Amino acid sequence: MSQMSSPGLSAAFLAPGSSSFADFLTQHAPDLLPSRRMSNQASGPLDAPHGTTIVAATFDGGVVMAGDRRATMGNIIAQRDIEKVFAADEFSCVGIAGSAGMAIEMVRLFQTELEHYEKIEGTTLSIDGKANRLAALIRSNLGMAMQGLAVVPLFAGFDLEAKVGRIFSYDVTGGRYEEQAFHSVGSGSLFARGSLKKLYRDRFDASECVTATIQALYDAADDDSATGGPDLARRIFPVVAVVTAAGFVRLPDAEVAAIADTVVAARMQRPDGPAAPLT
Repeated sequence: MSQMSSPGLSAAFLAPGSSSFADFLTQHAPDLLPSRRMSNQASGPLDAPHGTTIVAATFDGGVVMAGDRRATMGNIIAQRDIEKVFAADEFSCVGIAGSAGMAIEMVRLFQTELEHYEKIEGTTLSIDGKANRLAALIRSNLGMAMQGLAVVPLFAGFDLEAKVGRIFSYDVTGGRYEEQAFHSVGSGSLFARGSLKKLYRDRFDASECVTATIQALYDAADDDSATGGPDLARRIFPVVAVVTAAGFVRLPDAEVAAIADTVVAARMQRPDGPAAPLT
């Protein structure tokens, strides 16, 4: 029986192939890939907006990811309200650090990759499979990273089999590393991880975990000029996502603002933040 054709669709869309949308683009429309967009760009460092600090931490029943809202371009604040935390699919999220434009395009491709796999295979990719797909996308961007357009995301999600939240970090070559309990990426990550190291507790509930990530972003902004703290005048606060067995939820701005206001008020009395017990 001859293959039926569909109006408006070329043969490429009807031919059997991989469940990877990125592989499909590589074969049929490589110029649409983020890593190919600037292949003709002159070599040398480029002055482009960069996203900064992302933090993630697990709690008893899921994982929280939060990102500050500042993008920088050299010593200039390029944007004060950029969003850096996105839903990857129903049960996972991704936060971006590095070259903002390339990172956002990579996130969009990653979202399409996961949706395409689910439509082709009829099932959701495992969280390890999702982490591996993102690693492949980062690896394909290595040429751009060598030109100064590096993308280093943080990936987290709820493992439907193990019933726990999990966190994955990456390097610019696509190396994938599973993190335990909490992690941070971006220019303020050193300070954010130091903060979480003191604040994090086993058996956190969701509310406590959200508060700890906002405290960590505050500490990062306190020591890293590229990380934006809560902007009380403009009412700009971190983007916070919670992923549980019920799926991905972005916390309403009003809820995040209330927690941030409490954190800032406490810092007026103790600028260095809450003290951790010695034992």
